[in-house]
Amino acid sequence: MRSHRLRRAKRSGFTLIEVLLVVAILGVIAAAVVPALLGRQQAAYEQQTRNNVKTLQQILTMYALDHDGQYPSGGREALTSLTSAADYHGKKIGAYMDATPKDAWGEQLYYEYPTSKGKGDKPAVWSSGPNRQNEDGSGDDINSWSEQ
Repeated sequence: MRSHRLRRAKRSGFTLIEVLLVVAILGVIAAAVVPALLGRQQAAYEQQTRNNVKTLQQILTMYALDHDGQYPSGGREALTSLTSAADYHGKKIGAYMDATPKDAWGEQLYYEYPTSKGKGDKPAVWSSGPNRQNEDGSGDDINSWSEQ
């Protein structure tokens, strides 16, 4: 009985080869999965930013409906008018949003009205994209006028 206990006590852990084999298998799985997940994250950021641009366009349309068809004029600073309550022609209007909108990379969205970028008389809303550089033609910008 005593020799059975000694044999069992000696065999209570894993061998070095077993541990290395498990680590190698986990490494192969990680090498296959991680690149696929990184590409999906970028696509998710882009889709989230497209949704934020569309949401801001809808908020601006609501603003225009409440203000006789007039959008806030100016640049990014005009978006702050959407975050505070106002009184327009004796009509109490609450805030349209809690904070100025941002893209998925944490940068504020750009806004311009009247616009030189978009088509028609709608305001232009855009994100500088993953490179965070507000340059026309950089290729990664997400905007309201090419989404229509």
